[in-house]
Amino acid sequence: MGLLHFIDVKNIGSSELMQTSVVIAELGGDEQKLARECEVYYSLITRFREVHWIFLVPRVCFARAVEWLMRPETTLLSTCESIEAVADAIFLGSQKVDRISHSLLAAGREGSNDEENPPLLTASEKQVLRLLGKGWGINQIAQLLKKSNKTISAQKHSAMRRLSLKTNAEMYGWINSFQGLKELNLLSMHRESQQWNNLAIN
Repeated sequence: MGLLHFIDVKNIGSSELMQTSVVIAELGGDEQKLARECEVYYSLITRFREVHWIFLVPRVCFARAVEWLMRPETTLLSTCESIEAVADAIFLGSQKVDRISHSLLAAGREGSNDEENPPLLTASEKQVLRLLGKGWGINQIAQLLKKSNKTISAQKHSAMRRLSLKTNAEMYGWINSFQGLKELNLLSMHRESQQWNNLAIN
């Protein structure tokens, strides 16, 4: 199964699409850019009907994505989707997964006209969350970074406030979401873990 991942529609080439079966594309940008992207993707979808198109859709793009990109060949996922949901969409195919994920539908119901400006984490906050995502504890992180436990805890709680996360469970849920893994540069580690798990099973 060939798989392509694009952040910018300008990167997509016809020769590549002829050799792949799954495309993951991220939508975003201002209204004008989004409209252009959707038009181009719509044209490509109608030309390459054998490809399963998976779109990662921010909440503010929900209405436009549904209007332009809802087709039998497509799956619409939220940018906050868990990595497992993205993997299911890839491996199960367009005929066996929901065409619009439940989390994206929920976001759409909240109002697609709201501004989606996710709070930016500082470099220190990202570093702490990244290490927590790798299974490190507060004490270990403090020793590694040569900081006090109090400082590490403060950075962790500051990150949680920025992300509107109230509990550790919510924090780890965000870390393991597609957005969190991408934001913290943990996607490659997650893929490696999956590969090792697959080898162990086989």
